[in-house]
Amino acid sequence: MMSEPKEIFVKLDQCMGCHTCELACAVAHSESKTLYGALLERSVPQKRIYVEWAPPNRPVPILCRHCEEAPCLHACISGAIFRSAEGVVRSDPDRCIGCWTCVMVCPYGVIGRHLQEQKAYKCDRCPDLKMPACVTACPTKALVYRSAATHAKEIRQTAAFKITAGSGA
Repeated sequence: MMSEPKEIFVKLDQCMGCHTCELACAVAHSESKTLYGALLERSVPQKRIYVEWAPPNRPVPILCRHCEEAPCLHACISGAIFRSAEGVVRSDPDRCIGCWTCVMVCPYGVIGRHLQEQKAYKCDRCPDLKMPACVTACPTKALVYRSAATHAKEIRQTAAFKITAGSGA
């Protein structure tokens, strides 16, 4: 039986806007894979998750949703963006021609432009790690890596707890 693919979910009420996820992402995508090594690299490591602030004062981590109908994948004229067997939308830097079409069509603004290398980059969910670096690094566990079914079950259980506690849903 094939297991349901895991995704990164955000628990907004737990994010404190510390940007640790951004730093961990950049380090994980660096050559050295260490903070100090990354600082000295010629090509500056880039983050693939972005903590934005929404009114009145709420941090919101924004990352690639790996859309089922991914506009970036359909717009990529060089074929650099593809969907892996695990359902993750990835970018092959060797095939990217730096046209930025994917950047223009992404509805979440999470595809970056590496200007030094003239390549687009995006979240790849850290395929060499057991868990994406941003999730592992989050000190408040605002980022979770699990299947959509597991995530939905936790939300239902929380709602059920609130209903029985008399605080509504």
